[in-house]
Amino acid sequence: MLAQFSMKNVLSFKDEIVLDMTSIPAYKEHPYNLITGTNDNFVRAAAIYGANASGKSNLYNGIQLFQKIVVSSMNTVAATEDNILKKYFNPFAFEDNNEPSEYQVIFCNTEREYTYGFEFNDEKIISEWLYKKDYKSNRKSILLERTDNDITIGASIRRECEKYKKQVPSETLALTFFSRLSLNTNVFHDVFSEITQMMIVDTKYYENPRIIERLLPEAIDNNKDEIIKFLTAIDTGIKDIFYENIDKKIEFFTYHKGKDSKDYRLNLYSESQGTLKCIILFIVASSIIQHNGIMIVDELNTKLHPLLLKFIIDLFKNEKTTAQLIYTTHDTTLLDKKFFRRDQIWFVQKDEYGYSSLSALSDFRIRSDASFEKDYLSGVYGGIPALTDYSVEAGD
Repeated sequence: MLAQFSMKNVLSFKDEIVLDMTSIPAYKEHPYNLITGTNDNFVRAAAIYGANASGKSNLYNGIQLFQKIVVSSMNTVAATEDNILKKYFNPFAFEDNNEPSEYQVIFCNTEREYTYGFEFNDEKIISEWLYKKDYKSNRKSILLERTDNDITIGASIRRECEKYKKQVPSETLALTFFSRLSLNTNVFHDVFSEITQMMIVDTKYYENPRIIERLLPEAIDNNKDEIIKFLTAIDTGIKDIFYENIDKKIEFFTYHKGKDSKDYRLNLYSESQGTLKCIILFIVASSIIQHNGIMIVDELNTKLHPLLLKFIIDLFKNEKTTAQLIYTTHDTTLLDKKFFRRDQIWFVQKDEYGYSSLSALSDFRIRSDASFEKDYLSGVYGGIPALTDYSVEAGD
């Protein structure tokens, strides 16, 4: 599970921001929105609101850059190419800025918590750290600490890892390096897997025919009944979905029942963009939920009716899973105390100089009779566009 993600000097976020998935114990509403049974309770979903160009997509992009660096920091590049850090180093651009960027993430399960982070510029890893906290003993231990000049390995894994530390290149994360080795300890692999298996998707993902061709045949073969049940529940009118190999190319079709009670076949790509998005969302979300994963989506509301948006979010309210959903959105329909806890709602706003900031609804003093949506649109929480008068004059 994701307990916390933070970053500093990345894209429009010059100062540190912290997205905290830990629930606030004082809030008693909507207990079904919580993952329990661990040392702390965590929210199953977090909604991030903000105006256009406020930086909310930069939060999504920042998480994606973090994942790419972890995945790719050991990749060999040609001599004529930039290294991975130069490729993914995107500091705040609107001031003279020689400072490094920084990321930190905290993952946990029922037994322990891992804190991992690193500081870097376009040339090298400046510092890196990995700590473990065992809930049973309440003891925190060092697994790895790195500075410009040295890597310190924690006592519990020193004997096994010490001999390799001099081999870690300055532009490579030690986490990535050690996760690729065949070691008796699983700590590096476990943290590496948590980061690399986060499902980070944007709107273009659902519209990509290659994604549909890769995911849908297996889903139809193995989980067709659930797909049909889902499509019926969201009122698409689709009675069946299948595929055929035509001229060595996979073609997808749906069946709809006509007024005359006959079945009529339709090419899948003739369905609405919202329906296509729902199908892929359902397949991906089902896999994430089954594997207790983390799904991060930019503009989840795009091409979805608010009720469909709620339907997708509600898939994660499954007490048998620890899966989590983090998404950005413009849709304020669900910005309501009937659906969300105060510690599930976040706002991104940008000031006149281009600095983005992140705040939680729980940071504000909320009246018991407050309307989250009304107050948000009134500017109480920030995260809305500052519009000025503008008119288009007719020509002569």
